[in-house]
Amino acid sequence: MPGTYANRPIIIIGKELVTLKELQHTFQAELAALYPSEEVRSFFNLLTDAYFGMSPVEIVLNGTKELSEVEINPFFAAIQRLKQYEPIQYIIGETEFYGALFSVNKHTLIPRPETEELVAWILSDCRTIESDTSTLNTQDASISILDIGTGTGCIAITLASQLPNSEVTAIDVSEDTLKIASKNANQLAVSVNFVQEDILSATELPAKYDVIVSNPPYVRDLEKDAMSPNVLAHEPATALFVSNDDPLVFYRAIAKLAAKHLKPQGSLYFEINEYLSSEMEQLMKQEGFADIVLKKDGFGKFRMLRCCL
Repeated sequence: MPGTYANRPIIIIGKELVTLKELQHTFQAELAALYPSEEVRSFFNLLTDAYFGMSPVEIVLNGTKELSEVEINPFFAAIQRLKQYEPIQYIIGETEFYGALFSVNKHTLIPRPETEELVAWILSDCRTIESDTSTLNTQDASISILDIGTGTGCIAITLASQLPNSEVTAIDVSEDTLKIASKNANQLAVSVNFVQEDILSATELPAKYDVIVSNPPYVRDLEKDAMSPNVLAHEPATALFVSNDDPLVFYRAIAKLAAKHLKPQGSLYFEINEYLSSEMEQLMKQEGFADIVLKKDGFGKFRMLRCCL
């Protein structure tokens, strides 16, 4: 078994067992050269929660707990994957989004905090009864929502869960991705209509909607050098990157479709590239949209846009 502690192999010999504290020290030592100590500690906490159901406090209180070889093997498997910069979310197989656990794998992007902020913005608008056309009138019998490029389904499923009077449809080009999204909807007991569609070749949308939302690929190839190895090596490139020559290709296609399929007083929402907010605003104007609002995320970067016809 890989790893050492106190100059001896971490193995089970006769009745010899490894304590939780020993496992933690070895885990940290194995990854110390690759990750900051706080991140390694976070990895260990996440794995211990996933495999043993222990909180960080319980890890400290149970440091002398003896573990069998079967119990510690998954940690060493995780170490090897982490040394290849595989995201911890893929190793565990799930991640939290808006207070719920979503399954993830190599076919799906890992949901980000800024996407939670986009969902919170939509929910705030949908729950606010105003006469202003920039918000939905939630006195309607139901709110029809379309999520384009759904990935894990985190946006669509969260909106459907938080808005009981909504009818939510989600589109993605990947069959493998839609399998994970459907699994998440079933696990969370939420009803979403999933549709496989390439939005770049689509000429129509399934229906007309009060809300259309998308978090499409928007990272330019030129920005790859600034990205971490775990993203570049493991997250699906087709869901992340666009060419330098036409970085707004998905936004343009979606805007053209939304112009034909938004209901009166409906709204279009995007997660956007922080470096292209001005270009996004100009594109939305060119496509006939008005009341364009750019919104900053928690780090003060323009990462969201809302507009209407």
